[in-house]
Amino acid sequence: MLDVTVVLLDDGLSSTGVMPVEIFHSAGRLWNDLHGHPPDPPFRVRTASIHGGPVRSPYGLQIVPECAIADIERTDIVIVPTSGLELDLKFVENSALLPWLRRQHADGAFIAGVCMGSAYLAEAGLLDGRLATTHWSVRDLMARRYPQVNWKPELFVTEESRVLCSGGVCGSIDVSLYLVEKLCGHETALKTAKVLLLPMPRVYQSGYAVTPISQPHDDERVRSVETWLATNFSGEVSTGALAEHAGLGERTFVRRFKAATGRLPAAYVQALRIDAAKLALERDAEPIQSISSSVGYDDVAFFRTLFKRATGMTPADYRAHFAPLHVRGDVALATP
Repeated sequence: MLDVTVVLLDDGLSSTGVMPVEIFHSAGRLWNDLHGHPPDPPFRVRTASIHGGPVRSPYGLQIVPECAIADIERTDIVIVPTSGLELDLKFVENSALLPWLRRQHADGAFIAGVCMGSAYLAEAGLLDGRLATTHWSVRDLMARRYPQVNWKPELFVTEESRVLCSGGVCGSIDVSLYLVEKLCGHETALKTAKVLLLPMPRVYQSGYAVTPISQPHDDERVRSVETWLATNFSGEVSTGALAEHAGLGERTFVRRFKAATGRLPAAYVQALRIDAAKLALERDAEPIQSISSSVGYDDVAFFRTLFKRATGMTPADYRAHFAPLHVRGDVALATP
């Protein structure tokens, strides 16, 4: 059996610790129980806090761990959950965790950070030069704070050299099932997901992100072009026409537009179109062909390719995730 240690930290969202406990505990057990087969659990799961005492959540829930991290000499898997956004304060409070993580990794353990839990892995130096992800909303903060890390915030799960990260609170589900599949095989992971009514590990969190198309800037000529594009992005838009609108030569305009917004003009227009398509898919059941045409793409196959590249989902998948209930049609509603 493989030993799993879920570290519990104050001020984090409890589900980032509890979900891994339930997934690893259920693997090889719950499916068997429900089908009348003897359990064959591949994992032993323990919970530990920094000093062995209860941990508190921001909403008053307390969880009592089984032990302190110092009581665990060796483990095969470590899950580090979230612990609040005030990183400097949290690193002081949980300073004993950093050398413990380094030692466990050196002894062969898989170390997984959930959402902001990846910050502990970065602070411990375990992510230096390695792939990592985190919640999409703090990707810029993490990239500035840990520039030596190869951040891939569009991904739900990353792994390199037994160091794993997952993006978002429910990323705890993805990284846990990912490890079940990696260490126990697809069939065990699939049965675990089915019996808990969970999706198999997702790949991209891009479709969940809400990020600005442009960075803040003070270039008035570029801003005037952005204002015009906000209502004209679906028509024929050439770089030359945008440069003329700005009253600049084309090469100068491209250089200033990229410096001001962080994107080339064509990429900026594409981002506007994809955002408009996302809003339409979230709103109603308008045919995808119509949405594609309305945002400027008459070739719906090309639109689907661009949309999936930008969000990690097809337009139909995106609608299935984010449209109103009456559009998704996946919930039975009682009628009078």
